[in-house]
Amino acid sequence: MKLYYKPGACSLASHIALYETGTDFAVEAVDTDAGRTETGADFRAINPKGYVPALQLAGGEVLTEGAAVLQWIADRHPGAGLAPEAGSLERARLQEALNWISSELHKAFGPLFRPSATEEESARARLQVAAKFDRAEALLKEDRDWLVAGRFSVADAYLFAVVNWANFTGIDLARWPALAAHGARVAARASAQKALKAEGLIQ
Repeated sequence: MKLYYKPGACSLASHIALYETGTDFAVEAVDTDAGRTETGADFRAINPKGYVPALQLAGGEVLTEGAAVLQWIADRHPGAGLAPEAGSLERARLQEALNWISSELHKAFGPLFRPSATEEESARARLQVAAKFDRAEALLKEDRDWLVAGRFSVADAYLFAVVNWANFTGIDLARWPALAAHGARVAARASAQKALKAEGLIQ
């Protein structure tokens, strides 16, 4: 099994989740701008969508889309406790959280990473990100440490990976103390430390 990732991208969540499972896996960095992996392979031949994460399974199949990859990892390793039981309300809450992070929070950051974005577009994006952070802050202030079922899940890994982009876009998390505290809790986990170090994000 191999995870194709870009340092600091949303694939960081899958990287963390894999470490949580304790399973053996390989990783390969991707330059999505050049469309090449670190070994020189054509990444679009692996994932025609051209973005990460992409998880190559033991049989050679490639799974894409962060929310799908995260749930697959969780379901393949139930002992890690990364997702509630399928069919439960808590599992639906996990899917709710993953979909919101993917379609709302993740997408809101888009213009801030696009070199061609105008100042107006970037300013609008910052307002959008702030509004999404407000929503996450309100949720986490409801006396909860984690997003779903009172325990760490793949949704927390995904939220951490995306909120971490505040560090690269000049957004100060001081306005969202519960969100910042959530990030600190995830960052303190051994899995997150391993993934962050492997991606060169910390020493």
